Amino acid sequence: MKSTEEIVEKKLYDYQEEDLKNIFKYLEENPDNSNLLYQLPTGGGKTVVFSEIARRYIEKTQKKVVVLTHRIELSIQTSKMLHGFGVKNKIINSEVKELYDQNEFKCFVAMVETLNNRLQEDKVEIKNIGLVIIDEAHYNSFRKLFKYFENAVILGVTATPLSSNIKLPMKDNYQKLIIGESISSLIEKKFLAKANMYNYDVSLQSLKLGINGDYTVKSSDELYSNHSMLGKLVNAYNEIAKGTKTLIFNNGINTSRYVYETFKKAGYNIRHLDNKNTASERKEILEWFKVTPDAILTSVSILTTGFDEPSVETIILNRATRSLTLYFQMIGRGSRYLPHKEEFTVIDMGNNIARFGMWDAKIDWQEIFHFPDFYLENIKNDEEIEREFVYEMPQELRDQFSKSDTIEFDIKAEYKKSFANGEKSKMVLEKSIEQHAKICVENSEDVFEARILAKKLKEEIAYRVRQYSYCIMNNTKNYKEWLEEDYERKLRSKISKMFAEKM
Repeated sequence: MKSTEEIVEKKLYDYQEEDLKNIFKYLEENPDNSNLLYQLPTGGGKTVVFSEIARRYIEKTQKKVVVLTHRIELSIQTSKMLHGFGVKNKIINSEVKELYDQNEFKCFVAMVETLNNRLQEDKVEIKNIGLVIIDEAHYNSFRKLFKYFENAVILGVTATPLSSNIKLPMKDNYQKLIIGESISSLIEKKFLAKANMYNYDVSLQSLKLGINGDYTVKSSDELYSNHSMLGKLVNAYNEIAKGTKTLIFNNGINTSRYVYETFKKAGYNIRHLDNKNTASERKEILEWFKVTPDAILTSVSILTTGFDEPSVETIILNRATRSLTLYFQMIGRGSRYLPHKEEFTVIDMGNNIARFGMWDAKIDWQEIFHFPDFYLENIKNDEEIEREFVYEMPQELRDQFSKSDTIEFDIKAEYKKSFANGEKSKMVLEKSIEQHAKICVENSEDVFEARILAKKLKEEIAYRVRQYSYCIMNNTKNYKEWLEEDYERKLRSKISKMFAEKM
């Protein structure tokens, strides 16, 4: 931690000063109970901005400021930052039962649940509050406290002004949204690192949606703990991120443990972290992660907020989510810019990029804030995403077929052709098998080598089978699995036949 003097003198960036100007203009022009929401991307310095807001507000009005967070780690970080800006503050934690010394402070930092309990018990009453700042304002737990601060201005701060509950839109509690600098602009100005994003073809139709509108942990665990998905994950890491400091996000503790075991078995430097770890274990694991260059840390969603490790080079989304907020939070953990880290890698194993768009793409936050229902209803569903996915053979695998003139085969185009010619639809797969066998034979010395090559085509076979099943409108899981097995068996047989003819 820098000394207080150093941080007090810290100059805010131009975009932060501009946002402060807009926020104070709104506060001056509107009545005391007019609530305001401020959006700034993860890594843009939200805590810095609202710490300076608190300092200036107290100086201007002599009223008190309350800062609310939803996690103890965030309360501690926020309190330190406020001290750094010269704002003397007190944390209201579980040990604080009453506020005998409140006249000594102009600012209080509290966790939602703790403050709610104290206010309900009538043990705590903070007098002369003018401003309540809510960090991570998209969480709905804060709403229960609004009734206690009816005469204060509430300033919500978030990277994603979209409520975590579809039935409780943010526009019901905030009159205006002020938008900060965009992700692409922060990358351009070298405040954030640039993301190189890779997405893998995964079939998510076995996932189930829970009452909160996101995929259930149970269905996620079943999908992401299976042998095939774990194999895909290790292959993706080997292809793109090997040797880099990597953070893997999962949707279930079981999945994270399986990921740990799989990578450990493959000889990688990996640890697992979840909310069952004690505070000292967590501290030790995070310290190990910080100092180990090739560290892989697999976890559930506990590191999406209140965790900052600038040296992270790769983020793997080993889960699917329908939460825009979570999508940005997970990727944001790798986005810190360092002089030797201008870029970072994102590997998506859950169709999230197809669902929400690129991390640095332009987003109309005003529209999302004012019409959240419209936005949520138009998020692509998984079948739509899978239909639109185009498989691209990794370059490393493509190089193994260098003796072939063409290795592409368009199932949809072939199906249309066969249909026009009055051929049976099965002919499409027969032609696909023929083409796969041909390129395996062309690039092998013997039948064994060709069969090894054929095994490496598993991803592409699954993709072709899925394209075919969409064409014939039979997309059941069992049917596709049977088709894949049948395809692989026929491919082996075709390879043997081709080599026999060669002889």
